Amino acid sequence: MSLYKNLFKQTAIYGLATVLPRMFSFLLVPIYTKLLPKAEYGAVNVIFAYMIFFNVILAYGMETSFFRFYNKEDNKKSVIETSIISIFWTSLLFLSAALIFRNQLAHFIGFDVQYITYTIWIIALDALVIIPFSKLRATARPIKYAIIKIGNVVINLTLNLFFLIYLPKIAKAYPDSFLSSMYFENFKIGYIFVSNIIASLLTFAILLPNYFQVKWHFDFGLWKRMMRYGLPILIAGIAFAINDQFDKILLEKLLPADIAKDQVGVYAACYKLGLFMVLYRTAYTLGIEPFFFSHASNEKASETYATITKYFVIFGSFILLSVIVFADVFKVLMIRDSTYWVAMKVVPLIILANFFLGIYTNLSVWYKLIDKTHIGAYISLIGAGITLSLNFILIPIMQKNGYDGYMGSAIATIAAYGSMMVISYVWGNKYYPIPYDMKKIGGYLGLSILFSVISFYYFRENYFVGIPLLLVFMCFIYYNEKDTLNRIIRGKSKTPTVKDLIPNTQNPDEDPDNQ
Repeated sequence: MSLYKNLFKQTAIYGLATVLPRMFSFLLVPIYTKLLPKAEYGAVNVIFAYMIFFNVILAYGMETSFFRFYNKEDNKKSVIETSIISIFWTSLLFLSAALIFRNQLAHFIGFDVQYITYTIWIIALDALVIIPFSKLRATARPIKYAIIKIGNVVINLTLNLFFLIYLPKIAKAYPDSFLSSMYFENFKIGYIFVSNIIASLLTFAILLPNYFQVKWHFDFGLWKRMMRYGLPILIAGIAFAINDQFDKILLEKLLPADIAKDQVGVYAACYKLGLFMVLYRTAYTLGIEPFFFSHASNEKASETYATITKYFVIFGSFILLSVIVFADVFKVLMIRDSTYWVAMKVVPLIILANFFLGIYTNLSVWYKLIDKTHIGAYISLIGAGITLSLNFILIPIMQKNGYDGYMGSAIATIAAYGSMMVISYVWGNKYYPIPYDMKKIGGYLGLSILFSVISFYYFRENYFVGIPLLLVFMCFIYYNEKDTLNRIIRGKSKTPTVKDLIPNTQNPDEDPDNQ
């Protein structure tokens, strides 16, 4: 019993440390869209896309390798030292080379060298804390991990508020003060990156003692084994970064220079409305994945996974329809400059794409359970290929035929994640059959998509249509799931658990509460 309590306690803390930073970053969108012109906001998002891509490269699968070998090897100290030394020298090499060639990088990417310099430092500092953070997780110190992670984002958010909102007011009111000397006009993008550098530097300073605690003994044989294990993780990470971020980079490269950054700006702002589905997918995955593995040996495990996936689709379909019905309410709250709203037409596509990615994450349990994680890399590479090819094809075609180029990026995103979802389902049926209730799953997903299309593209902002559609969908859910829902309602004195959703999937003698 204590094992399960500890498992879910740590999962909740790590989930909080993952979801809260995303929510805080959500709060920056209204600030950026209010204060930054579309082109500048587009530039920020392109640089952030490069930053995420290089974060994956500088981690090169070492984080996952660390966990694998820390739990596998008897000499855990050697794993810690070898990992830290490896990341330290590769980060230092990257920092030195990137700073030497920063002018060439700035020319290639097409941005001010000053911003590229800031970005290089942020990437290097973030890489240097990968293993210290992993060590906290491996040694079961979730609270310290969460405090530092959340603290980093709070500092970043606070500094953004100070530099972008309060510092200009202070400089105007007290022109001779010390703080006014810190204010520079037309430096808004610079302040965003300075805020990130300070937050990353403070995080590194807190975790710096980890570098003084090692004896700097490098086990080359262990390192080679860790690198071989981490290579598929690196490939999958690069593929995922391409799927998640390369649309902004390609938009900036493939569109005419006079409109490229504007289109990236409006697309990135409206893309953020998909964060509701991202938060749901992230929180759900962090909470349910340990359950998948803990029930892998259960004789009814496949039925359990099928039921869990069905309820993921039910709640996700409800979120999909809810966000799309009220998308124009959310846009007013999040995107303060109405000139950004021109890209609102991509919102349903982006939310549905993130939903497909969430379903894919649920379906992907099969290759994890049979230790064929390389299949995940293959599927991600297929998705990356679709993302790149469709962006290259559709962006110029859309722009040439009177549509905005970012519509091509949105279509590419939904095609990539939708393909990954279908491929995982087909391959999973071959290697690890799970009896999904495809009739109900297809019904919920199909009806929510149909109602979303009707609400957004035919009766947009007409809540006399949208709200009834949402109510009809809720009634449809209740009609089909009333037995389970009534069970939960009758037991409302306790918090609903997975067992409330999955009747008769576990032998009472195996219930940890009965041990």
